[in-house]
Amino acid sequence: MSWTRRFPAVPAALLAALLALLSLFAAAPAARAHEERPVTFPDGSGSVPEYRKADPDLIVCKADRPAFERRISAFPEELRQRNLALYERCAASGYRHLQEAVDAVDRPGMNIAILPGLYEEEPSLPKPTGECAALKAPDSALGYQILSYEQQVRCRHNQNLVAILGKKNLQIEGTGASRLDVVIDAKYQKLNAIRADKSDGVYFRNFTAQRTTFNSLYVLAADGFVIDDVLTRWNDEYGFLTFASDHGLYKNCESYGNGDSGIYPGSASNINDGRGYEVPRYSIEITGCRSHHNMVGYSGTAGDSVWVHDNEFDHNMGGASMDSAFPGHPGLPQNHAKFERNLIHDNNQDYYRHVADGTCAKPPIERGYERGVVCPQISMPPGTGIITAGGNWNLYEGNWVYGHQRAGFFLSAVPAFIRGEEAWSKQTDTSHHNRYAGNVLGKDKSGASHPNGMDVWWDGQGSGNCWQDGPDGSSPGTVPQCGERRGDVSGASARLVGEPVKLVQLLVCADYNVQARKLPAGCDWYGARGAERVETQLALAVAAVLLLVGGVLWWRRLRGSRLGTVASLLGLAGLALDVAGSTMALNATFVPALALLLLGLWWTGAGLALRPTRPWLARLTLLLAGLTLLDAFDKAVLMIPWTPLSPAWVRALVAVVWVLWAVVASARPATAPAADDPEATRPAPAPARAPGPTGGQP
Repeated sequence: MSWTRRFPAVPAALLAALLALLSLFAAAPAARAHEERPVTFPDGSGSVPEYRKADPDLIVCKADRPAFERRISAFPEELRQRNLALYERCAASGYRHLQEAVDAVDRPGMNIAILPGLYEEEPSLPKPTGECAALKAPDSALGYQILSYEQQVRCRHNQNLVAILGKKNLQIEGTGASRLDVVIDAKYQKLNAIRADKSDGVYFRNFTAQRTTFNSLYVLAADGFVIDDVLTRWNDEYGFLTFASDHGLYKNCESYGNGDSGIYPGSASNINDGRGYEVPRYSIEITGCRSHHNMVGYSGTAGDSVWVHDNEFDHNMGGASMDSAFPGHPGLPQNHAKFERNLIHDNNQDYYRHVADGTCAKPPIERGYERGVVCPQISMPPGTGIITAGGNWNLYEGNWVYGHQRAGFFLSAVPAFIRGEEAWSKQTDTSHHNRYAGNVLGKDKSGASHPNGMDVWWDGQGSGNCWQDGPDGSSPGTVPQCGERRGDVSGASARLVGEPVKLVQLLVCADYNVQARKLPAGCDWYGARGAERVETQLALAVAAVLLLVGGVLWWRRLRGSRLGTVASLLGLAGLALDVAGSTMALNATFVPALALLLLGLWWTGAGLALRPTRPWLARLTLLLAGLTLLDAFDKAVLMIPWTPLSPAWVRALVAVVWVLWAVVASARPATAPAADDPEATRPAPAPARAPGPTGGQP
C-alpha cells in the first residue's frame, strides 16, 4: 500500500514542508564511494566453491632460496618438508610472479600454490604506455578511470597488480604456516592488489594482500567465491571488496587499517527483494572474521541478503554499517542483511583528526598507515555499533553490542534523491521493518558491564521497525517493541519523515570531503561541542525569536494578568532548558522533554489569558500548547503510533504562524480593537430610538 493511499488526509502544507526538506537533501553534495562500470547480478545458477586439497597445478616462488629457507625454518616439520618439495618443483618449472601463473591457467578448476615470500609483482608496476596510456573512459569522483571489462582485459595492469579476468574455478593458496608468510604488496602503486573479475568459483586462501590506493582483494561479478583465512590491510578504501556477486563466503578473515571498511559486500545479489523476514537463502555469508582499526569494520551499500554471523568488529570508528546512500549500486535500497552472534564493541576511534591535521593530504605512502593512521573516506557517526542508513527488512539478533561512546544501534532513513532517484514515490522507501531483538547490550560475553552511550538512536522515520525490551537509553525516549514472533511490533510507528532537528543534523554532517579536508562545522561527529553544534545553534535561534516575541507579547498584552505572567516565566525556563538540552549527550531525552513541557504550559497559560481580548490568537496559542505537550509525550513517553508525521513537524508549522500573529497582535495599540477578533470588526448596532406615537415607528 502506498503512503499517499494510506494517509490521504495529510494536510497539503505538511506535505509541502516534507517536499521542501527532501529538496534540501537533493541539493546536498553527491556522495562518493566505490564507482564501477555498469554491472548486473549473476543469474544465481552457481554455487559456493569447495576447497580442493589436491597438489597444485602451478607454483609461484621467489628465486632467493636462502631467504625462502629462513622463512620456513620455524614451520612444523611436515609443513616445512612440503614447502621444500614444492620449492624444488617451482625452481624447475614454476613462476616468480603470481600474475605469470594466472596467465598460465588454461582450463577451469586449476590450483595455484604461492610459496612463502614477499611478492611485489615488479612486471605489473610500470605505468601504462601506448594504447593503455590513452584509454577513453569516464573518470570517477576519486580520479581513477571507470574502465569497461574489455578495457580491463586489454590493459590489465592500469589499475591492478594481479588481474584474474574470466578464469573459472581457480584456487589460489599460500603454503605458509600463517597468512603472513605470503604477502602480496602493491606499495600504493595500484588501485587493487588482486582483482578477480567475471571469475566464477574463485577461491582465495592463506595469504596477505596490502597497501593499495583502493582495495587489497576485489571480487567483481562472480557467481561463487570464497575468501578463506586471508588478511588485508593498509588501503585507502577497502580491505575486501566484493561487488555484484552471489554464492559468496568470507571465513576466518582479518582486515585492518582501511580508510573505508575492512569488509565490504557491496551490491550483493538482490535475491530476496520483495520478501519478508523469512528467506530461502542468503547471497553472501561472512563468518569467523575480525575487522578492526578501520573507519568501519563492515559496510555494504546495497549489502543485500548478506548473512553476517560469529564475527568480531572492534576498535573501528563504527562497527558495521549498511546503507542506500550512494548512487550507481545495483540492488538499492539495501535490504535483508542478517546479523547474529557477532561481537561488536569499542568502536570509538577518532580518525578524522588525521584529515584535520593534513596527514591524509599527503601521498598514501607517506601517511603512516603502517603506524596506525586511517584516512576516513566518508561521513559517519563515530562511536557507533551498527549503523543502518536507509535499509529494509534487516535482522539484528543475538549480538553483543557494547562499549560505544555514541550508540549501540543507529537507524536513519535516506531519501532516494541521495542515490540519484528523483521519483517522489520513492523518497520514503527506506528504513522499514528493521528488527533489533535478543541482543546483549552494554555487556561483554562474560557479563561485565561496558555500557553504550545510549543503546538506540533513531531519526524516527519508517514503519515496522522494532527494538527489544528496555534499551538503556534511546532517542526517542521510547521505541516500538518487538514481539516474540518476527513481524510482531508493539507501538509501531509509520512516519513519512524523521524528526526535523535530527534530519538537519544528518544533512549538515554529510557535507564531508576527505580530499578537500572539509570537516562540516556544527557536527559533533567531527568534534563540535556546546554552542558549536548545529542542534544548539538551532535551539539558540528558536529561543531568541520566541523570547523576543513572547516578551513583547507579555509586555503589551499579558503583564496585567497573573496567569499570563506565571506562564511567561515557565516559557522562559523552557527556552533555557531547550538550549541546555541541545548541548547534552545524545541520550539526554529528559531535559528536552521537560523543556517542551514547560513551553506547553507557557502557551496554555498565555492562551487562557488572551481569551478575553484576543480570542482567535488565544485559540491558536492553545493549539500550539497542545501540540507542544503532545510532542513532549511523543519524545519521552510513547511514540504516537501510525501517524505520518511527528508532532514536531506540525508544531513547527503552527509556531511560525503563531509568531507572525503574535507580532501583529503585539504591535497594535492596547486600546485598538483586536484585529483578530471577529466581534471587534462587526459594525456597532444603531442607537435605540424613543417609541413614536404609533407603536415605536418613526
